[in-house]
Amino acid sequence: MTAPTSNSVQVFGKKKTATACAFAKEGRGLIKINGQPIENLEPACLRLKVFEPVLILGEDKFANIDIRIRVKGRGITAQTYAIRAAIAKSIVAYHAKYVDEASKNELRRKLLDYDRNLLVSDPRRCEPKKYGGRSARARFQKSYR
Repeated sequence: MTAPTSNSVQVFGKKKTATACAFAKEGRGLIKINGQPIENLEPACLRLKVFEPVLILGEDKFANIDIRIRVKGRGITAQTYAIRAAIAKSIVAYHAKYVDEASKNELRRKLLDYDRNLLVSDPRRCEPKKYGGRSARARFQKSYR
């Protein structure tokens, strides 16, 4: 005998080496990041960045979905961008799987019109350091005497 399964999707958002794994399921509109409510996210200046998908699409789209996010890696800003990508991808994936194709396309279009990085990850990565200098491109100063 198996437990009844609820409608759920699992997606991830990435920025540099920060990875946010979002688990969206039927619920009552909760969004939690590492077990904490989204309203408690610090620093406050980056909290608005995390709220962007909710503000763009409207709170009514998130009213019957719970999203739980686990994030790790990199720094605060990269984690924030990974979280917002995970939230945006999870709502689109949930609508694609359990609602209808038209609503998924509408959500996707709204998010892409606002910021493409909400759904498509940024391919830029940190360039590795090379010998003969202190960083990837800078070289040690040359001296003739």
